[in-house]
Amino acid sequence: MSLAAATRSESIKQFTTSIWWILAVVMLAYIGFTAAVLGFVFAASAAGELPTQGAPTPTEGLAATLYSTATSVGYVFPLLIGTLMVTAEFRHKTLTPTFLAVPRRGTALVAKVAIGLVLGVVYGIIGVLASVAPSVAFLAGYGLETDLDAAQTWAMLGRMVLAFVLWTVIGIGVGALVRNQVGAIVGVLVFTQFLEPVGRAAAAFVEGLDTVVQYLPGAASDALVGASVLTASTGGEQLEWWVGGLVLLGYAVVLLVLGWFVSWRRDVA
Repeated sequence: MSLAAATRSESIKQFTTSIWWILAVVMLAYIGFTAAVLGFVFAASAAGELPTQGAPTPTEGLAATLYSTATSVGYVFPLLIGTLMVTAEFRHKTLTPTFLAVPRRGTALVAKVAIGLVLGVVYGIIGVLASVAPSVAFLAGYGLETDLDAAQTWAMLGRMVLAFVLWTVIGIGVGALVRNQVGAIVGVLVFTQFLEPVGRAAAAFVEGLDTVVQYLPGAASDALVGASVLTASTGGEQLEWWVGGLVLLGYAVVLLVLGWFVSWRRDVA
């Protein structure tokens, strides 16, 4: 089977199941709610209409910080969908007919990555809309600049979509490397929701640690985007946006290569 045929088959396999749109709906609600809460708190504080213990929230860069909520808190969703694209096949034994139809396993993996790119774009657009819409509403409502007329804002939104795409490919690499679906999902959640956030928070108190944690995938994603709620609240060093993109791409490539050599070429029970 050719790569084009394998990609068509993979698209049917992914888009005729419900998991991709269910996860997208959950992501939309999660990011939208978080962006609305942060938008209200930050915009009201910046406008001086919300009592604060310290100085009011600065308005410079506020719009970008709020818009980046999608990638700051929502990157786990493209990571999960990429992981599920592969581990679901191991769990439900559908890789057996896939490998029979596509004897060249590399072609099957490339087809998954191709559809993962499409899903990453879809998730990225949904995530951007979910964070930008409520943020703009609160910024405009409190008379603050939305920066939607600035070219750098739209460039940042484009980099956010790119980050979602790279996270999806990283998820495919994780799924190819860790066959067990439960183990892969638990590992993803523990790392993204506990280990890395704790490490990045600790970097604010441990000298020299910030030079290490900036190369973690979440920090690299924030650097690629150029703004983050987490970075704004904890501070710390940040890579250049293009370096962050290369680091995130490096994680994707390394995980795919490891998945190919360690797991993907093994026999499927």
